[in-house]
Amino acid sequence: MKITAAEFKAFLKNVVTMIEEQKDYLCELDRKLGDGDHGVTMSIGWQAVNEKLDGELKDEEDCSRISILAGRTFLSAVGSSVGPLYATGFMRGAKAFQGKLELGDQELKDFWVAFVDGIKERGKAEVGDKTMIDTLHPAAESLQSNFAHTNDFVASFTEAVKAAELGMESTKGLLSKRGRSSRLGERSLGTKDPGAASSYMILNTFLTTIKSAQTV
Repeated sequence: MKITAAEFKAFLKNVVTMIEEQKDYLCELDRKLGDGDHGVTMSIGWQAVNEKLDGELKDEEDCSRISILAGRTFLSAVGSSVGPLYATGFMRGAKAFQGKLELGDQELKDFWVAFVDGIKERGKAEVGDKTMIDTLHPAAESLQSNFAHTNDFVASFTEAVKAAELGMESTKGLLSKRGRSSRLGERSLGTKDPGAASSYMILNTFLTTIKSAQTV
């Protein structure tokens, strides 16, 4: 498959819309575990990205530059820990897009693997800590494994999103080991981690975007 810079920007725009739609739900999840602002924080960051897409990036066709500026913009707008994490993901992933105006299966696979590796290295969280890594790690593992056998990005990413959903759902049965919610102990059981939820939504939005692009 191939996606263009315009379609990559459409993905980012779709995330902006999705986060606005899910903002209250993400805050509700966070109120049970933290300070209740995850949805608002994500909205602030993605609205800043949206302004960049409508301005400096409006005519940009270099996919690497789009990803780098999206990451830097999110970091500038968001002061909480999620800012550096997503910024690192987008900037690390951008290396897979260097010099590319159009993205193929290999570049897309390399982007998401680098995106997840960057977040893991930056945040130092492990699977089982009840964080976004419980969503992202199994997704990246699934993507790499399936792509190695098929070289089919869409099919492999479809399986990756399924693995991400299972990982996200698993956080309901985990004790929080990171951040403010770690003070809750067993009271953190039974609630989905908001970061795990929003990262799943972003992966699912990318899948929806590329499937839509394929049908045009």
